[in-house]
Amino acid sequence: MSLNMVKLPTKRPNLYLRVAKGHFATSHSHINYYIDVTLQKTRLSEAQAVAQALVSAYAHTAIIDTVLCLDGMEVIGACLAEELTRDDFRNMNAHQTIYVVTPEHTSGSQLIFRDNIKPMISGKHVLILAASVTTGFTAQAAIEAISYYGGNVAGVSAIFSTEDSCGGYPVVSIFDPHDLPDYVSYDSKDCPYCKAHHKIDALVNSYGYSKLS
Repeated sequence: MSLNMVKLPTKRPNLYLRVAKGHFATSHSHINYYIDVTLQKTRLSEAQAVAQALVSAYAHTAIIDTVLCLDGMEVIGACLAEELTRDDFRNMNAHQTIYVVTPEHTSGSQLIFRDNIKPMISGKHVLILAASVTTGFTAQAAIEAISYYGGNVAGVSAIFSTEDSCGGYPVVSIFDPHDLPDYVSYDSKDCPYCKAHHKIDALVNSYGYSKLS
């Protein structure tokens, strides 16, 4: 059985926020909304709409050589790279193009780049693209990885974010708590739903959700 999803429209065609309210557990916290970005990540028309909404924040203000995709955001990353290239965005690459890469995760949740990917990070201006920035753990890990491999963080972008900044860098998002004013995130040990013995509706992560009841 699927969750009871509600689709919140925006002024942009093909751009929606799909949410389900309940008690959900992530690897870092407990939240009262599951935000489903599956179609934004997999449907081309929606991925293009996301890219078009995000690109205006960077037009002619920054150098971007590489888009680092977290949370399965590769399709949106490719669309964003296309938008940046179309807008004659400045970059430092010899072929005047933009790389779209994904990090590898170790068993300890660290982000690493293999030797064949390192040249796309080292000395490059890297834009971090995430599905959401709520706790900030994943985005912070990406910032640290870029710095470790000799890259420069060009910014952090997300479809949904509760944070204005992460690791000292501003977070640009399409949706924020103004769109979900009652959105909350709790440390698992402080979750009021758990204390009230409310069952968890689903386990959620960047791949989607798994219902528990």
